[in-house]
Amino acid sequence: MPTFALLMTNSKPSLYTALSPALLHLYDLNHAVVVIIDVLRATSTIATALYNGARCVIPVDSVAKCIELGRQIDGITAGERDGMIAEGLEHGNSPFEYPKEFINNRTLVLTTTNGTKLLHMALDRGAGQIVTGSFPNLQAVCDYLVSQNQPVVLGCAAWKDRVNIEDMLFAGAVIDQVKEHFSINCDSSQIAATVYGQAKGDLFAFMQSKDASHYHRLMGFGLEKDIRYCLTPDVANVLPLYENGKLIVL
Repeated sequence: MPTFALLMTNSKPSLYTALSPALLHLYDLNHAVVVIIDVLRATSTIATALYNGARCVIPVDSVAKCIELGRQIDGITAGERDGMIAEGLEHGNSPFEYPKEFINNRTLVLTTTNGTKLLHMALDRGAGQIVTGSFPNLQAVCDYLVSQNQPVVLGCAAWKDRVNIEDMLFAGAVIDQVKEHFSINCDSSQIAATVYGQAKGDLFAFMQSKDASHYHRLMGFGLEKDIRYCLTPDVANVLPLYENGKLIVL
């Protein structure tokens, strides 16, 4: 077999990490699996709601759209702005608001400050596939990325375009598990993997020791329980896949 053909046969798909929505335009999403990461708390809540039996989650990018759609389909309208329940919505962005007895077989219409915005940005840029990732569904995300054998972009929702630690940590956790299956020539991915390597023994303590901005913000609202849950691997281990305007369990 010619050397070039051998190289093509053995080539691995690429993996990149966009540490902020403001950097997403630098990456080609057309044939990529884009992982939307908003650990505190949108993608953790999405995984939890679907794990607990939600029919689907419909992510929207404005409060007005959330309210309107919720009325049309008799869905649960939920979301936050700046960490608090958004005015006019019924529920917030805490995973603990969506136990099985409440969310089972219902539709959640969700809008958040960062995560749903990034998802719609990825859609607008022609993402090949979109899934959502968080520590509660870490293994499901990693298994799916390996199974697809397609280029991957790990998209961190960050905080109003400012890089944050928790989304970087999740990107690093994914990279730690899947790196043998991908070609990773990407400094932001290497940074994420390095930071995760330092933090993985105790993610909560790491966030605390660095006085992470979102940690600080949510602790100010008395949400330590939410933070600890959102940093716990595989407690809602389903794969939310975006199809036809909805996130469903694959």
